[in-house]
Amino acid sequence: MDLPARGSCQCGNVTYEVTEEPFYTAACHCLDCQKLSTSAFSVTMLLRRSGLALLTGELTRWERPTASGGVAVCWFCPGCGNRIYHENPKAPDIVRLKPGTLDDPSVLQPQVRGWMCRQQPWLERYSELPSVDRQIDHLKAIAEVQQGKRPF
Repeated sequence: MDLPARGSCQCGNVTYEVTEEPFYTAACHCLDCQKLSTSAFSVTMLLRRSGLALLTGELTRWERPTASGGVAVCWFCPGCGNRIYHENPKAPDIVRLKPGTLDDPSVLQPQVRGWMCRQQPWLERYSELPSVDRQIDHLKAIAEVQQGKRPF
């Protein structure tokens, strides 16, 4: 990953910069991460707190218990609600950046997957699903379903 790497929330009010190499990037399949991402897993980049600089905006704090028995302190944009990072009070020098907020998320290279006991079964056949290059035309697809057709 080229440093510094910049990122932001969805509304752009919160911007940040990663200035140090992360320890690693993980894909987590726990139910909390599935709810967070509204998908099958969430990606997390672990780095030193000193390697993350908030450039603009202010973050709102929220705490929740974790599935492993700890506490996650979650920091997010109060405007759009986009989660920026988590921290564990037992490891105050480490942050867990939500790297989908990077301006160039293509740099993500997860090295490990966690909570595989919670992986969604459909994920195994994900690469077999039909795909389109851009936005799915949902209205057209719904109309085809209503006509008894298979849109994909």
